[in-house]
Amino acid sequence: MPDSPAAPTPYEVLGVAAQASHAELRRAYRRLLRQTHPDTGGDPARFHAVQEAWARIGDADDRRRWDSGQHRTGDREKNGADLSEEAAKPQRAARSTVRARTYGHPGGFARERYLVLVREWAGRGTDLADPYDAALVRSAPREIRHLLADALAEEATARAVSGLGIGYTMWSDVATDHGKLDHVILGPAGLFAVLSEDWGGAVRVVRGELVGEGIPAGEQPVKLLVRLAKSLGRSSRVRITGMLIVVPDEALAEPISYVGRKRDAAAVRLSFLPTVLRDGLDGGQRLSIEDVFDVRSRLQHSIRFV
Repeated sequence: MPDSPAAPTPYEVLGVAAQASHAELRRAYRRLLRQTHPDTGGDPARFHAVQEAWARIGDADDRRRWDSGQHRTGDREKNGADLSEEAAKPQRAARSTVRARTYGHPGGFARERYLVLVREWAGRGTDLADPYDAALVRSAPREIRHLLADALAEEATARAVSGLGIGYTMWSDVATDHGKLDHVILGPAGLFAVLSEDWGGAVRVVRGELVGEGIPAGEQPVKLLVRLAKSLGRSSRVRITGMLIVVPDEALAEPISYVGRKRDAAAVRLSFLPTVLRDGLDGGQRLSIEDVFDVRSRLQHSIRFV
């Protein structure tokens, strides 16, 4: 159970309210253990999630630490993530003389929406000393937590791209006629339309679309990305080389999972993104220096930000 803001809380995993009594927690835990146990035909992943949820709030002291936003000893090291206040706040990329050119505000739109909604949820007139307080984030509805998770994901992508050097240009929070593209990234390997996502759990490709427990019913991330990329291509008169959905490393079984037959779209682990941007997608055609300058000029004159 990664410490992503979008991940199900232990209460959500057990299907009980945050105010449930210890007896209610225990009954829910035992019922779900029976239902999800692999020996009786249950799902091993759900069985593990139920055990992890109980480990976090089954003990009174552990539950108190969770509710107050504290970590158990070793959680940061084990999960590779941090839901502390500092981790949730905007992070700047390290300064470097060879950083990529960047325009726009990565994660800005999602953070603004998060701040508006978390204040509305807390109650009008409530003075939130820290809207990123871990206890507050954990207690918020999942759709609000997802906005913060998306902001963090977009910022992480921006940091990964910034280290690629001056040969790359990135525009973030780009407006199209069909919605927002998180990033548009230009480099020698081509022009990429990118969504940075964190659904708080594992995802996989099924029949050309990304699916996972954290992806809301009816949501089709791949189709959305294709629609956004085509809209940008038409309005800016540029050719999109590839389309990428970047997810946390632990969310994807393989470094890259192609979507569709053309192999021009894929889900990619965050750590593998620089490799894709340097080498391109399978079969992709690299751009000449003249092409890069031409595409950059077109985009600089046509891109709009949300």
